[in-house]
Formats: sequence, C-alpha cells, structure tokens
Amino acid sequence: MNFALLVLHVVVGAYFAAHGAQKLFGSFGGHGLEGTSGFFEDTLGLRPGRFHATAAGVNEFVGGILIALGLLVPLGALLIVATMVAAIQTAHLGKGAFSQDGGWELNVVYIAIAVALAGAGAGEWSLDYALGLDLTGTGWAVGVLAAGLVGGLATVAIGRAGAGDRASQASA
Repeated sequence: MNFALLVLHVVVGAYFAAHGAQKLFGSFGGHGLEGTSGFFEDTLGLRPGRFHATAAGVNEFVGGILIALGLLVPLGALLIVATMVAAIQTAHLGKGAFSQDGGWELNVVYIAIAVALAGAGAGEWSLDYALGLDLTGTGWAVGVLAAGLVGGLATVAIGRAGAGDRASQASA
C-alpha cells in the first residue's frame, strides 16, 4: 500500500507542479505569466488576469510540490481542488462532460484524486509520516472538498465581478 501511495502522490504532485510552472515561468512549453494572464482576462473573463493567473499557477505549483513530497497533503489537495473547481467553472462548463469536447472530465478526476489523497494520506513513505503528522481521514477529505468548492467558486465570482466593474467603468 505504501508503494502505491508513493507512486500516486509523486506522479500526481509532479505533474501539478509542472503545470503550475507552465503558468508561472513558461516552463515545459507553457505561456508564462504574461500569456496566462492574457488568457485568464481575455478568454476566461477573470480580472485582474495577472492576479488570477498567479493564483492558479501558485496553487498548482505549491499544491503539486506538497503532494509530491507527501507534506501537508490536505493543504496541497485543497489548493488543487480550488483551482480545478475554478477551471471547471471558467474553461470547461458548458462543453459537456468529456475532455475530447473540452469538458470537465479530467478536472473531476483530479479533484477525486486530491480528495482521496487528503483522506488516505501519503502513506509511510512521505514527509507527513516522517514528521509525525497525522493529517488523514474522512474529516480531512470532506474539509478539503468543501473548502475547495467554496474557494474555487468564490474566486471566479470575485474575478467576474471585477470584470463587470471594469466594463461598466469603461462604458461610463
């Protein structure tokens, strides 16, 4: 079981950290903060775009590193869940469930993985275990899911409200 959890948290965490690095630094063929900011503002309608792009990049980068290391896994999971909820709401909702149509399928899978890791923990081969941190169980999983839903939904509502404020100021 510990080997399986190690594979899961290292692979999932590393890919999320890399995805965040694409947004923040332009690593791995990403667009960096400038390109991501423009996409967030112009395409997704989140303003200010730089703030939301930075937040998404930091959440994925830091959340991914925490999950990969098995350190403060519920915190890493929360950052991932909130970001995936925002991604569903802004980029994937209305495109159907499946990813071949740009839908939200993979985001839901990522949320499920993050919540499951928050509940199960990273196992004995993790920094949480080495530091004696017992941050596992149903309560952690439910808390991560609830806080991630609220955080993701609130972030998008605030970002879109900012877009509306700027639009009304521009037309005045």
